[in-house]
Amino acid sequence: MKMGGVKYLVAAALLSATALYGKKPVECRVIVGEMRECSPYSMRLLKAKEIRYTPSKKRLIVEKTLPVPPKQKHMEVISVEDMIERYIKVEPPKRFSGTEEKVYISIPKPRKKPKDSVEDNRTEEIGETKEENLTIPQPSEKPIPKIEEIPTPEGIYKVQAGDTLSKIALMFGMKLKVLMDRNGLKKKDTLKIGQKLKLPIDQEKIDAIAKGVYKVKQGDTLISIAKAFGLDPKALAKYNKMRDHARLRAGKTLKLPLPYILAAKERKKKMYGSKGFGTHRLRVTATAYTSHGKQTDSTPFLAAWNNRLRPGMKVIAVSRDLLYKYGMKNGTRVKISGLPGIYRVRDKMNKRYKKRIDIYMGLDRRRALRWGRRSVVIYW
Repeated sequence: MKMGGVKYLVAAALLSATALYGKKPVECRVIVGEMRECSPYSMRLLKAKEIRYTPSKKRLIVEKTLPVPPKQKHMEVISVEDMIERYIKVEPPKRFSGTEEKVYISIPKPRKKPKDSVEDNRTEEIGETKEENLTIPQPSEKPIPKIEEIPTPEGIYKVQAGDTLSKIALMFGMKLKVLMDRNGLKKKDTLKIGQKLKLPIDQEKIDAIAKGVYKVKQGDTLISIAKAFGLDPKALAKYNKMRDHARLRAGKTLKLPLPYILAAKERKKKMYGSKGFGTHRLRVTATAYTSHGKQTDSTPFLAAWNNRLRPGMKVIAVSRDLLYKYGMKNGTRVKISGLPGIYRVRDKMNKRYKKRIDIYMGLDRRRALRWGRRSVVIYW
């Protein structure tokens, strides 16, 4: 019973304190939120000291309480940010010192005060002169260094037989207008064999492109050579029947698969066939013969290597030097300039003839006589 009464007194004391101060006292040790003031006395000190029982009402009455503590200065709670701003001096970092722009103000010398001037006018005059004489230094203009122009390489190309301006421009990967302007030519101008044309390309590169071959130097690689001529390294290696990672020795000659060379080979393939035909050419003397007894032996329809001949066949007989010296053989496909179609080697001529072919014309003696003897170019 006694313990319960004490608890009741504590609760009553707290209620009375609330009534006296209008709000619960806050201890300094439990400051939270935006509270900046606190009371140094704990709520535990407000317990009742003496109590008395009233028999009629049967309830506790507070007789005495501790005296109300004197009003003292409340302690102020300061946040860390306020403490830094109020009590600590923050200086700018030294590593950034000197980077800020400096503004120079030139203050003119004070003028002599006129006798009849007023003080207010003087202040306005000085203020105006300060604004007028405010000068900001401009950054010093340093001279821009001149960039040395790299001289453009220049070489000479000698016109060959069959060359045209468009063909030369295609060969060296240039625009036709650039080539004509550089040499002062017009599109209708004709070129002469041996005529010199100026090109914006190194002379060594001009010679390599014109010949279609490149002589390897010390330190060259497939990649460096391909890059110099705008080629694919793998295509360059394949064109020369080499491996991609093959090492090159100085002095070795490489064939260049340049666009104009590949285009010319493609034209020959379309004209003469696709089985390596048209890679050789030779100028020879061409005659004609038929399957008559006076022009052949006793077997006019039987040729060398026991080949059977029939009128209408496109067949030629060749001198023996073409077989042994120039690599022709039985069945070689031959294109004759001025004649359509492809002829095959099926016969051979007498030993006394050199660089000569005989065109078979079946039984058409008149046609053979009209042909007579001509100088032609053969391709095989």
